[in-house]
Amino acid sequence: MNSNMRKAGILMPVASLPGRHGCGTFGKEAYDFVKMMHQSGLCIWQLLPLNPLGYGNSPYQPYSSYAVDELYISLDVLAQQGLLEKVPSYHRNDDEIQYEVVRAFHDKYLRLAYQKFEKDEAYESFIKQPWVKEYAIFKTFKVANNLRPWNEWEKEQKDYPINQKLDLSKYEDEIAYQMFLQFVLHQQWHALKKYANSLGIQMVGDIPFYVGLDSADVWAHRENFLLDQDGRPTFIAGVPPDYFSATGQRWGNPIYNWDFMKKDKFTFWIERLSYMGKMFDVVRVDHFRAFDTYWKIPADCPTAIEGEWIEAPGYELFDTLFKQYPNLTIVAEDLGDLRPEVLELRDHYQFRGMRIVQFTFDPEGMEEDKKHLLVYTGTHDNDTTYSWYCKQPASLRRKMRQYLWKHGYRKHSFVDDVIDYSLDSNADMVIIPMSDWIHAGSQARLNMPGSVGAPNWMWRMKDLRAFAKRIKQIKLDLLRANRINHD
Repeated sequence: MNSNMRKAGILMPVASLPGRHGCGTFGKEAYDFVKMMHQSGLCIWQLLPLNPLGYGNSPYQPYSSYAVDELYISLDVLAQQGLLEKVPSYHRNDDEIQYEVVRAFHDKYLRLAYQKFEKDEAYESFIKQPWVKEYAIFKTFKVANNLRPWNEWEKEQKDYPINQKLDLSKYEDEIAYQMFLQFVLHQQWHALKKYANSLGIQMVGDIPFYVGLDSADVWAHRENFLLDQDGRPTFIAGVPPDYFSATGQRWGNPIYNWDFMKKDKFTFWIERLSYMGKMFDVVRVDHFRAFDTYWKIPADCPTAIEGEWIEAPGYELFDTLFKQYPNLTIVAEDLGDLRPEVLELRDHYQFRGMRIVQFTFDPEGMEEDKKHLLVYTGTHDNDTTYSWYCKQPASLRRKMRQYLWKHGYRKHSFVDDVIDYSLDSNADMVIIPMSDWIHAGSQARLNMPGSVGAPNWMWRMKDLRAFAKRIKQIKLDLLRANRINHD
C-alpha cells in the first residue's frame, strides 16, 4: 500500500457553486467552499476550464485559452470595493444555471462597475500581456456581430489580426470594458487561489486539447490550424466510435497544423501550457492521447465514423516545453482504448494518468492501481455514481455489493462504499466529484458526451448545506484511508 499521506480532493466547477446571482463566482461562496474543504481534510480542488464558455455553454469549446468567463466575477466583491451599490439577489435558488438571463443581469452591473473603475499600475501591467487586447478586440467584434462566429464577420474584422487595417476608434470603449473584465477576473481568481493555497489546497486546472473554431486563438493565430481561405476548417477533431457513442464523437474543433507548429518551435502550445501553469498548481490535459495520435475527420463528414489516426509530435513538443518550464506539473487524461505508445509518452515524462472507477469496477476481481495515478469515481462526462449504480441490472448491482462487502466495505450506501474503495487505492491522489460526496442523482450530471445544450453544464447547488453535512464523515474517511495506507 501507499506509504504517503493520501491526497484527496473534489471535482467541482466554479459555475456549480451556489451564489446570489444565478451562478457560482469567485466570491464568498467559493471561499466558504474552500474553508469547508480544509475542514474536511480535502486538499485538491479540481475545476473545469474557466475560459469563456462557447458553443452549448461548454467549457471545452471556449472563446479563448487565456481569458476567463465574466460570469465568475463576484458582483458582491465589486460592491465591497466601492465599484457598485449592493446588488439584489437574482435566481439565487435555481438548481440550474439560466445562462442567457444570468449573463444579461451580470453585464448590466459589470458595465456600471466599469464606469467607476480607475486604472492603476496593476491594471496597466496586466493589459500589456498580448492576449488581453487580442481577446478584447475579438469579443468586441463578436458583440458587434450579435455573437456570430468570426469567420462570418465582414472582411475587415475577420482579417484584422492579419493586416490591422480597421480603425478601432469607434470600438475603443467596448475594448476597454472587455480588458477591465479580464483584469477583475484575474484579480479575483488569484486572490481565491492564494487563499486556497494558504490552507494547503492545490488548484487543478483543466485545459482542453483542442480550442474552439470560434475563438480568439484561431481568429488571431490561424496559421496554427488547418483552415481554408474563408476560415473554415478543412478537417475537424473528434474520436471514432467507442463506449460513449456508436457513431463516435464529432467535436468540430479545427485540427492543428503540426507542420507549421514544428517550424514555429511549438510557440502556440508552449505559451498556452505555461500560462496555465501560472493560473493553477497542476494542469490536467484533456484528451492527452492526441499528443500521440489524433483522429482526423474530413470537415464535410456528418459523423466521426470516417477519419484516420495521424501521429502527432508529442515528444518534440514536451522536450521543448520542459527545457523552458521544467517545473510544470501535468496530469494526462489517458482514458479510452489507447495504443501502448500513448502510455509510453505519458510515462516518459512521468505524467500522472487517470482511472475512473465506473469504467473499471469489476466484481470478478480488481487490478491493483499503481501509485503515480489519479483515481476518480467519475468525471464531468460520467453520470453520478448513485445514478450509475441504479441503472445497472439487478444481478450486477448484487455482484458489486458482494464484492465490496467481501473486501470490508459495509456502509449503508453503495456510493460511500465506492468512495472508501477509491480512497484505499494505491494511487497517491483521489478525486471525488461533488455530486458523489453529497450522494446526488442524475440531476447533478454535468455532461452527456456527444450531446450539446441543456441540461449539459447547467447543474448548480442552491447552497452548501449538503456538503457541510458531509464534512465530519469525509474527515473520518480520509483518516481511515490514511491509517490503512500506512499499515
